[in-house]
Amino acid sequence: MDAKTFDKSKLPSRHVTVGPSRAPHRSYYYAMGLTEEQINRPFVGVVSCWNEAAPCNISLMRQAQSAKAGVHEAGGTPREFCTITVTDGIAMGHQGMKSSLVSREVIADSIELTMRGHCYDALVGIAGCDKSLPGTMMAMLRLNVPSVFMYGGSILPGRFRGKDVTVLDVFEGVGMHSAGKMSSEDLHELECVACPSAGACGGQFTANTMAMVSEAIGLALPGSAGSPAPYEERDSYATASGKAVMRLVADQLRPRDIATRKAFENAATVVAATGGSTNAALHLPAMANEVGIDFDLFDVAEIFKRTPYIADLKPGGQYVAKDVFEIGGVPQVLKALLDGGFLHGDCITVTGKTMAENLEKVTFNTNQKVVYPVSNPLSPTGGVVGLKGSLAPDGAIVKVAGLKKLQFSGPARVFECEEDAFAAVSAGNFNEGEVLVIRYEGPKGGPGMREMLSTTSALYGQGMGDKVALITDGRFSGATRGFCIGHVGPEAAVGGPIGLIENGDIITIDAEKGTLDLDVDPAVLEKRRKAWKAPDNPYQTGAIAKFADQVGPARYGAVTHRGGKAEVICYADI
Repeated sequence: MDAKTFDKSKLPSRHVTVGPSRAPHRSYYYAMGLTEEQINRPFVGVVSCWNEAAPCNISLMRQAQSAKAGVHEAGGTPREFCTITVTDGIAMGHQGMKSSLVSREVIADSIELTMRGHCYDALVGIAGCDKSLPGTMMAMLRLNVPSVFMYGGSILPGRFRGKDVTVLDVFEGVGMHSAGKMSSEDLHELECVACPSAGACGGQFTANTMAMVSEAIGLALPGSAGSPAPYEERDSYATASGKAVMRLVADQLRPRDIATRKAFENAATVVAATGGSTNAALHLPAMANEVGIDFDLFDVAEIFKRTPYIADLKPGGQYVAKDVFEIGGVPQVLKALLDGGFLHGDCITVTGKTMAENLEKVTFNTNQKVVYPVSNPLSPTGGVVGLKGSLAPDGAIVKVAGLKKLQFSGPARVFECEEDAFAAVSAGNFNEGEVLVIRYEGPKGGPGMREMLSTTSALYGQGMGDKVALITDGRFSGATRGFCIGHVGPEAAVGGPIGLIENGDIITIDAEKGTLDLDVDPAVLEKRRKAWKAPDNPYQTGAIAKFADQVGPARYGAVTHRGGKAEVICYADI
């Protein structure tokens, strides 16, 4: 593709590269070794969430170099930059998890500011861990410049005592250890082998769920979400992504042309079909907010309700991301759903073709047990279910993939924060049949809406995962399994019913009907409400305090700004 194909006078980078008044700006580019020809080309931001915090991100800079090569080869000038990531596996189980959801907003904001400040014309985004995937895609939708997303790839499975393991096995090993079911020596051996390479957690946890979303919604090249991080194939996809973004610049095909209401429905369908992370019910509404599309928790839940569960993936199933890659990757899931009539095949994608056209030459692999055809699903409805009722007027979410029973009723045992719940679980201070309630962990009340993998894994490790239920106004990790209900809204900190529960109150959950109810007389609840007072928030300064001040309800994605509906002028149109 020749650089002359592109008309600089219609691109944002004209503001920093064209005309006599921009001589000082151009002098900076000469200082960095750019030629006049390169300055006259479109500028493409190549952002990665590279850092040394965790294996999820450690290979991203390598892949960014390949993406830059693709941009350059196709007639653009790549400008690389990095943004932050808070890695949930490291942040889990302590106060650091309050930073996790906040980081999604910071990632989106930082990409926006870098693109705006330097007037880049297009964007390639490479992300590896949980919140960095939706954060990067949110920035693409907000800016609406031609963009291609690419997942950095999953970790390879570990091997322990003859079976594949993931980091979830280590978290559950902590529970087994506390219950005397695993020795310190065995736990140490497990932790040393569970994560053998670069890449994000291998099960259908949040990273791999949102990676599948990137292909399903059309922002990533077909197949790019599949190959594990250490594989050289990832670099080929990165190069192809760089070339693809230049085609999008030439054609002026933008993210909002791609991420339509139908595309969001496709994304939610893939989450349900694969038993994906409940966090997707938070991130899809947040992404839709950037476009100005109404797509809240209940809209997501409607899609979940009518979607068959067809992928046998951890934590509810047997297989990991590497297994999906080996049987043909995400296109196998999409093909099964399209052939079964569960996807909108007419949605345009970053290839410039529709979803149906992308999948036209894909043949469903019948010689495997990872992904089932919709005619023979693992279950007729999705692996994730939305709930609503007297305890959750604004909704809640539960992953049912792998659950043997979909109803639970029992007395509440209330905890005011995750640490108190984890201490009680570790000490065995709870009873079989109880519903453990962890509150004041919502977006405002946490602040930050922490995930609770340490607590849920400890329960499973003790063999109590199906003997108690757990509900919270916070979140659960994509690795969580068991009867664990998150995103209960309204949250306790704003006076939601979860803040009025007392020990012994009967809570009834029916994931088949989609209900979550508190069996307390409304008059009693009203009396409690009059006596209720929100606890003081100890976070009064810094990024977490700003998030608490700005964040909205989980039902709408826990977003911090008004989004596309309030937009007057879009960056891409300057």
